[in-house]
Amino acid sequence: MLELTISGSSFEIGFQHGSIAKKEVLGSLSFYTAYYERKAKMNWAAASTVAEKALPLLEKDWPDFIEEMKGIGEGANLPFLTILAMNLRQEISMGLESDGCTSFAWKTDTTSLLAQNWDWEPPQQQNLINLNIKRTTKPSITMITEAGLLGKIALNSSGVGVCINAIRARGVDFTRLPVHLAIRAALDSTSAASALARLDKAGVASAVHLLIGDATGSTSVEYSNLDIIKFEMEDGVIAHSNHFIGKHVEGVNPASFSRDSVERIGRAWELLGEARAKAGMEKGQMLGMMERMLEDERGLPGAINRVATEGSPSATLFGVVMDLREKRARVRVGRPTECK
Repeated sequence: MLELTISGSSFEIGFQHGSIAKKEVLGSLSFYTAYYERKAKMNWAAASTVAEKALPLLEKDWPDFIEEMKGIGEGANLPFLTILAMNLRQEISMGLESDGCTSFAWKTDTTSLLAQNWDWEPPQQQNLINLNIKRTTKPSITMITEAGLLGKIALNSSGVGVCINAIRARGVDFTRLPVHLAIRAALDSTSAASALARLDKAGVASAVHLLIGDATGSTSVEYSNLDIIKFEMEDGVIAHSNHFIGKHVEGVNPASFSRDSVERIGRAWELLGEARAKAGMEKGQMLGMMERMLEDERGLPGAINRVATEGSPSATLFGVVMDLREKRARVRVGRPTECK
């Protein structure tokens, strides 16, 4: 996986991203060109037209995001609207993603951990990058992201961590912040509380689940184009997968979801319960147990540690465990039981 460390103004950060990771950005473009045509029956010109709907909000309230995307485009020799359309992949595909991510959080008096397997179609794995953004006026960010995207699974220098689970639900509100830019807004925050408040104010344009945490604990949040539902930790643990758990307002239209999403969240809670029952563990033992949770294969192929099949093309592409107190993370590329 390409690793890059970048700094400077928003445009300069984007330019370095786009120029150093040009091959991977072009790879993401190729992947999502085919994906949009397959899932949304939309060519790239049409996708770019949809993406333009987000511009009034971004120009008014989030100009730094525009500058960074312009920088990525110039660095990769691509139009700005192409980069914008990549960053609106959730909104353009209208909640038809079929990934199978599972996320967990576990907090004790001395430790706060956040973990996730990110499941997606294997051809996109070669376009993942380890992006380190160094800043002085905002928190620095260490992120595993799809090249060209501003926000993904990450940990910042203030100890704020974010995990993401796709939710299949139709409906987009372009007066709210697109999903992957909402993630970046959270990562620009100095605490989980301020990240949550920021997204409460901005709203999120389409359906997604975010697990946002810091040293004080983690909050599970289901966003739709119409509302927000939050779940706090129960006895120091919480988990989520790929379907809405809360009762959302009328007009929120969840699409069908796979049975394994229900099975995975049940298994996640079971594993967290087993972990919580082992009182008195040291931090190293807790980290090891979280990593073993990500290796879990019960229910294959749609397990927490997922395998792609003809009928379900997503596989686990990487797993991460974040120590939010120590502001450190361990990433395993590939399925955790087969990591490189």
